[in-house]
Amino acid sequence: MARKDESTGDAQRDLDQRAVFIISVAAELAGVHPQTLRIYERKGLVRPKRTSGNTRRYSQADIDRLLAIQELTEEGVNLAGVKRIMQLRSELDALRAQVAELQTQLAQRRAIAMPGRRSVDIVPQRSVVSAPWEQRP
Repeated sequence: MARKDESTGDAQRDLDQRAVFIISVAAELAGVHPQTLRIYERKGLVRPKRTSGNTRRYSQADIDRLLAIQELTEEGVNLAGVKRIMQLRSELDALRAQVAELQTQLAQRRAIAMPGRRSVDIVPQRSVVSAPWEQRP
């Protein structure tokens, strides 16, 4: 079942990465002028795919990125700040994926019984040894 979910996620990711929108459509979807997209590309904020004729093609993932850039610029962040925020978001996503993978590995290791180890109940010291000044009922 998990395998099916992963393949569905992979298929959706592939669709999101397919470069299908020309610059005018991408600009309209992102709510900006096509010249703004060219500026974003020059600044390294977005990297659309290119056709053999060298025309820009934007994917759904590019459109989502453009919308995030628009949101930040509308909040007053300059393009250098937007670029840094987008880099940090990317790093954060990678770290979250790494944490999730490590948690999965840790859960699998805990599920495996360790040979030669036995379970020992922890007994409070007070019940084992009492000090001479302490009286037991």
